[in-house]
Amino acid sequence: MAEASKRPMPAPLPKTPRVFAIANQKGGVGKTTTAVNLATALAAAEKRVLLIDLDPQGNASTGLGITPRQRVVTTYDVIMGQDEIGAALVATTVPGLQLVASSVALAGAEVELVNVERREFRLRDALARLNIVYDYVLVDCPPSLGLLTLNAMVAASAVLVPLQCEFYALEGLSHLVRTIDRVKQHLNPNLDIQGVVLTMFDKRNNLCDSVAEDVRGYFGDKVYNTTIPRNVRVSEAPSYGKPVLLYDWRCAGAQAYIHLASEVLFREQDYAAALI
Repeated sequence: MAEASKRPMPAPLPKTPRVFAIANQKGGVGKTTTAVNLATALAAAEKRVLLIDLDPQGNASTGLGITPRQRVVTTYDVIMGQDEIGAALVATTVPGLQLVASSVALAGAEVELVNVERREFRLRDALARLNIVYDYVLVDCPPSLGLLTLNAMVAASAVLVPLQCEFYALEGLSHLVRTIDRVKQHLNPNLDIQGVVLTMFDKRNNLCDSVAEDVRGYFGDKVYNTTIPRNVRVSEAPSYGKPVLLYDWRCAGAQAYIHLASEVLFREQDYAAALI
């Protein structure tokens, strides 16, 4: 027994981050804005966060002030297996937030991946080899349900869906839900919807209230209480290469993302408690 007590304790296993795919096949719903500002708000809550820009448009990278010259190793290189994700990490001006930037080359990845082995698992496999510990990894998906978004869902713990408060908000949403269900059934049995966030909400517009009511009727308590308002400062911030929380943290849009991060963390506490 004395000999056994002298044996060194095994090293703790690295913490597995929670990975959120921020997805909606419809463009212009505030997906990238949500990815950038939620990542910033989580980092402000002293969480270690990685944001992966998986959209060929690269708006999340631009919104964090990362210039094309700084994008030496990108998500294209990672997805295509040309480099490790650790080599693609870029520091941002937000303490605690790192980025894997995108490039226009990613636009060709959908075609190039067609005949690649384990094509749906490229991002998941890359993250599994990453030896840096994060609390949260957020993946900004392209506005489509192609192979890039599929990679994000296979790698993800859950999907976060930004949904614009407009007439066509629910159009195509059933397709997204079916895609999530299929991924869960065949590729990632742990995948779930973390939540639905209503964006571009205008309390002066009766249609917004109507859409919000329909969405809450469809998704129930999956819909966050926080709504993201239409806000000029939120729209201006990307042109300065800053999240709105750095551009003007007092504005209504910034405060909404702070509240959204609080809701996300609260749900994560419930998730962790359910595992015990």
